[in-house]
Amino acid sequence: MAVPQSLDTDGPVTELGEFLRSRRDRITPDEAGVNSYGRRRVPGLRREELAQLAGVSVTYLTRLEQGQSQNASDAIIDALARALQLDDDERAHLYALARPAPMKRPQASKPEVAKPGAEQLLHSMGDVPAVLLGRFNDILAWNRAGHLLLAGHLDYDAPSWVEDRPNQMKLLFLDEHTRDLYVDWADEAALAVASLRYVAAQFADDLRLAELVGELSMNSPEFARLWAGHDVRLCTSGAKRFRHPEVGELELGYEVLHLPEGNGQRILTHTAEPGSASFAALRLLTSAS
Repeated sequence: MAVPQSLDTDGPVTELGEFLRSRRDRITPDEAGVNSYGRRRVPGLRREELAQLAGVSVTYLTRLEQGQSQNASDAIIDALARALQLDDDERAHLYALARPAPMKRPQASKPEVAKPGAEQLLHSMGDVPAVLLGRFNDILAWNRAGHLLLAGHLDYDAPSWVEDRPNQMKLLFLDEHTRDLYVDWADEAALAVASLRYVAAQFADDLRLAELVGELSMNSPEFARLWAGHDVRLCTSGAKRFRHPEVGELELGYEVLHLPEGNGQRILTHTAEPGSASFAALRLLTSAS
């Protein structure tokens, strides 16, 4: 995926270079334990300061950022991760960027197909809202409760429209109904983009990903800003607050169940605390329709 050249580099910039720079910008010299002298042209760590903290030369770090050195050792990657104070998800992302798969000619992957066993599990969950997502957040299937909670304004059969199925990212940024559904939309949007960033490193040569990012960047300034921030997070569990047009506000826990095949497909489930107002509202939603 093409990345624009940065003003803080001496040559072409890769995804790895952009990620390292974004993490350097985020950490101050004081936080990194670096003595700072003179006027600073960058908001965070200078490249030479990161190189010193990681125990590598500035020349090597520059080559690494520009994709001219793809054999970084575990020790160097770990040193960079420590110096930048990366969390586990960011560290895994750094490894994926520093150890890219052999470059292939970019091509569009075939439309994904819901794994039959996963779809069967989805429909066996009854009143638990659940959605089967593809690697780039295409909605491959949903059960009745998942459809009613997340996209009741869409046709129930929409996930079966292979060439025009709904995409969770597009709904979140480009669909007014979905935008209004989330009480904390800004937090939800930031998490979704950070999760897509994590996945992107695994499928960097897939044109479907490039097309999705391009469409969202062109049509949503919020997405473009978040994508440029290079935040990374593997989304697994948490809580979401909904403002549903039929049953009002709900606070639901969510779990993301990644399928063992490692193909990027995962099941997103939502549950409410038994006896809570959200539990009653969820029961009302699934029983009234």
